[in-house]
Amino acid sequence: MLWSVLLSLLLLLLLQVQLYVCLRELRASTPSTLALLPPVPPPPVHANITATSISTAQRLPGAIIIGVRKGGTRALLEMLNLHPDVEVAKAEVHYFNLDENYRRGLGWYRAQMPFTLPGQLTVEKTPGYFTAPLVPERVWEMNPAVRLLLIVRDPAERLVSDYTQVLHNRLQRHKPYQPLEKLLLLKDDDDDNNDDVDDGGDGVDHGKGRHRRRIDPGYKALQRSLYHVHFQRWLEHFPREQIHVVDGEALVRDPYPELRKAERFLELTPRIKPSNFYFNATKGFYCLVSAGHDKCLDESKGRPHAPLRPRAFRKLCHFLREPNKRFFNLVGQTFTWC
Repeated sequence: MLWSVLLSLLLLLLLQVQLYVCLRELRASTPSTLALLPPVPPPPVHANITATSISTAQRLPGAIIIGVRKGGTRALLEMLNLHPDVEVAKAEVHYFNLDENYRRGLGWYRAQMPFTLPGQLTVEKTPGYFTAPLVPERVWEMNPAVRLLLIVRDPAERLVSDYTQVLHNRLQRHKPYQPLEKLLLLKDDDDDNNDDVDDGGDGVDHGKGRHRRRIDPGYKALQRSLYHVHFQRWLEHFPREQIHVVDGEALVRDPYPELRKAERFLELTPRIKPSNFYFNATKGFYCLVSAGHDKCLDESKGRPHAPLRPRAFRKLCHFLREPNKRFFNLVGQTFTWC
């Protein structure tokens, strides 16, 4: 009886071994189920998606709007952004004029730029670049071939607009700020009646009073309006033909001709059209139209200026007359300013 049981177990073991060998041979000679399935097709190709996922990169700017502050830099940037081959940095980067940013290096600067396709132009604007003494050399060290755009306006009007922005910002924070005339004009002594002295608007005392008020050359907003001083620094590092000067007043009156000049300077295929602009009578300036959508600049643009009495404004214009002539000679252009 015992031998019968042992023999049965031995036969069962032999059958299991034989079955295992057969299964291995069958598996080796038969393609797997996955191999018999058709290959998985690649995902559908969409031109924009493929280009965006494969070819885009953050690149250093090929063009920089360097100033001037309150000269129309935001408007110029938004108008250039109408061009399909232009991508702009949305915020002012302040890389070259703030040491804490500059110390972060070009990798940080590049990371502030938009993603672009090969062949597209990256543009950034920081108005503080124009007047910062160290910036021209720093920009040159980044890229000696970078194209620079400078938009200018009447420096007297620019000064008033500059003051207005600072005043608005301080009032928003409930901080007091002196009237513009107190910042702009110096007193020779403590005479409070100096404002009544008639200088004919030329800054000269004509003998009708013992005291007169004169322009304070140290006022920061005035320093920013001495265009020739700052432009000369840029010319020490860049040739004149590498800096395109945009007429800010002309850009406000009729944007298209100025944008066409900018396209040529940047060597862009002409794509911006007169139909990209329309005049908004309520706001008093041109707005943009792109892909069926319109866009106007934010409410801070076109803000009413702080008052400056005519006599003080004439004095300011007289003070700026000679600096303006020097700037005209440097850029080889003449502007109709006060």
